This record gives sequence, C-alpha cells and structure tokens, in this order.
Amino acid sequence: GEALDGGGAALDEVQREMLISTAEDWGLEAIESLLVRRPVAPNLNRRRQALAALLRIGGDSFTLEAINDNLKGCGLNAVAEETDTPGVVEVYFPDVPGIPEGFDEMKAILEDILPSHLDIRYRFWYITWAVMEERFDTWGDIEAISPTWEELEKMVKEDEAG
Repeated sequence: GEALDGGGAALDEVQREMLISTAEDWGLEAIESLLVRRPVAPNLNRRRQALAALLRIGGDSFTLEAINDNLKGCGLNAVAEETDTPGVVEVYFPDVPGIPEGFDEMKAILEDILPSHLDIRYRFWYITWAVMEERFDTWGDIEAISPTWEELEKMVKEDEAG
C-alpha cells in the first residue's frame, strides 16, 4: 500500500510538472534550460505566462499584435507601439512605475524577441507633482515617511499602476 501511494504521488508530480500551466518546480526549470534567457517574473503565475509566450515565438511573429504577445516573455507586462519614425518601436511597462527591477535582463530578452532591424526605445513613467499634491498635504508629510527619491518617484497606488 505504501509503495503504491509513493508511486501515485510521483505520478501526480510528473503529471503536474509536464504542463506549463501547472508546473511549479523542475518542469519549469527544464523549459528554462532550453532558452537562452530566463524571464524576469515576480511570481509563479507570471513565470508560467512568460515561458508560454517565449515558446509561442515563431517565424510569423512580426506583426505588432504578435510582437506584443511575445513580449509577455519578459515576465512583466511590456507593450510595444509603433512610432511616427519607420523602423522604430517604443516599449513601455504600463504596470510598473519607473525602471522595472531586473530591467537589464528584461531588455536583453526584449531585444532577443524583437526583430533585429528595429530600433527600440524605452519609455518609463513616474508619479507626477499633481498626484503628489493630491496625496500629501505638505512636504513634511513626505519627509515623515522618509522615502528615497527613487521610492518617491515610483510612489503610486496599485490601482494607478495599471
């Protein structure tokens, strides 16, 4: 009985780890070992989504819609937009104020995903003075929480970030 229970548990683990949508451990690591770069993902669900997006990249992935789907492989919500200049795309992270943590790795992933003939420009956003004035009555209120300048410029409420 105990041996069968152990075998059943091992079978359950193999079944779980075989699918990206349910893998939690070595199944994801096996997929990541096939890739040049690992996604920068803050949690298990984002990691699964990023790996699935990276695996969908194919030879016909050069429409703006396909590129945006593929950008999910960086691990954060990254969006590419065409600009008025031919051959130039702008990439931004609508859910993350400031420069995202792990940006250098994300940038490398994005540049691997996007067609090499495109010039990529990155756009970042921060809290505005108008929002600061709404949130804090005085500069003393800000000083009371002692944020660094970097923390201050990224200080947005969750619902404002996306």
